[in-house]
Amino acid sequence: MTEKLLEQFKQIFKTDQPVRTFFAPGRVNLIGEHTDYNGGHVFPCALTFGTYAVVGRRNDQIIRMYSVNFPDVGVIELSVHDQLARKKEHDWANYPKGVIKEFIDRGVQIETGFNVLYYGNIPNGAGLSSSASIELATAVALQSIMETTFSSVELVKMSQHAENEFIGVSCGIMDQFAIGMGKKDNAILLNCQTLDYQYSPIVLEDASLIIANTNKRRTLADSKYNERRSECERALSQLQKQLSIKSLGDLTPEQFESNRHLIESEVDQKRAKHAVYENARTLQAVEKLQQGDIESFGKLMCDSHNSLRDDYEVTGFELDILVEAALNQEGVIGSRMTGAGFGGCTVSIVKNDKIEAFIQEVGSRYSEKTGLQAEFYVANVGDGAKEM
Repeated sequence: MTEKLLEQFKQIFKTDQPVRTFFAPGRVNLIGEHTDYNGGHVFPCALTFGTYAVVGRRNDQIIRMYSVNFPDVGVIELSVHDQLARKKEHDWANYPKGVIKEFIDRGVQIETGFNVLYYGNIPNGAGLSSSASIELATAVALQSIMETTFSSVELVKMSQHAENEFIGVSCGIMDQFAIGMGKKDNAILLNCQTLDYQYSPIVLEDASLIIANTNKRRTLADSKYNERRSECERALSQLQKQLSIKSLGDLTPEQFESNRHLIESEVDQKRAKHAVYENARTLQAVEKLQQGDIESFGKLMCDSHNSLRDDYEVTGFELDILVEAALNQEGVIGSRMTGAGFGGCTVSIVKNDKIEAFIQEVGSRYSEKTGLQAEFYVANVGDGAKEM
C-alpha cells in the first residue's frame, strides 16, 4: 500500500523529497449510540482500514494537498499566510484545513509549506467516520512535522473542534476519540462528559465482528441528527427545572421513569428515554464482555437497535432489514445499527464457522427486499492514529 502511495506522491508533486507516512483508522461503535452528545458512555473501537497521509516538507510557504479518492478536485493549493476559511470548491480539503487552523489558533508558527497526499480505504458514506479519520491523520502528521507537543487527547479535541466550528457539523467527541486513542484488540469505554476512559479487550472466542454496509445514501442523517440533538436538549432543560443534572447521561433509568412527566412532549420523552437507557445498556454490555458473557453482550446490542428504531427513530427500512436478516441466521450472537443512522452500517457478532453463510444469506435477503447490494467486512480492531 505505502509503496504505491509513495509513487503517486512523486508523480503528483513531481518531487523526490523525503516523505513521512501517517495513518488514522476508521471506527465502529459496538454499543452506545447517540449517547455521546447526551453526556453518556460509548464503546467504540478503531479499525484496520482508514486514511493514509504521505507528507513532505517544502522549501517555500505553499501547502499543496491531493486526495487519491477525489482526483477530479485536483491539487488544492494555499499559502501558510492565507486566512483559512471553509470554501465549497475545496470540498474534502476543508477537513485538513480546519485542523491546520486549529494548530495556528493555538499559536503554532507554520514556517514552511508541505505537500500531502491522502488516500482513504474507508467505504464512502458508510458512517465509519472517514471525516474524523482524515482530521486525525492530519493532526498526527502536523504534530510530527511541526514538532509540537500536544497530548493525544488534545489532538482529538482539536479535530472535533475543527469539525464543529470549521465544517459546521455539531458532532460529539466519540469518532475523533476512538480514532485518536484506539488500541489493537481493544474497544474504549468512554465517558463523553468527563473524557474518562478505559480500554477493554475484545475477546470473542470463536466469533468475529462483521460490519455490513447498507450502501444507502445517507440523505437524512445530518438533518435528523441535528433534530434529535435539539429534542434531547429540550428534554434536558425541562428535567433541569427540578433535577440537578448536567446531561441525560447523569440519569439512571429509574430516575428517568420517576421524572419523565417533566418532559412536555411525548416525542422528546422517547428521545430522552433512548439516551438514558442506552447509556445504562452500554455500561452493562462492557461488564458482560469483561466477564466473557458474549451472549448477554449480543442481546444488549439487539436491545440497542430496538431502542434506536422505536424510541430514537433513526434506523430506517434498510438498516432494519439488515438487522432482521442477521438475527434470522444461525451463529449470530447480536446485531445492531451503528453510527448516525438512516443508512450506513450494522455491526454483528457472528460465529466464525457461520460467517460465509451469514454473508451469503443476509446479502441475498437484503438485496431481495431493498434492491441494494450490501457489502460485508470482517472487522479487525487496530491501533489509533500514528506514524507508519
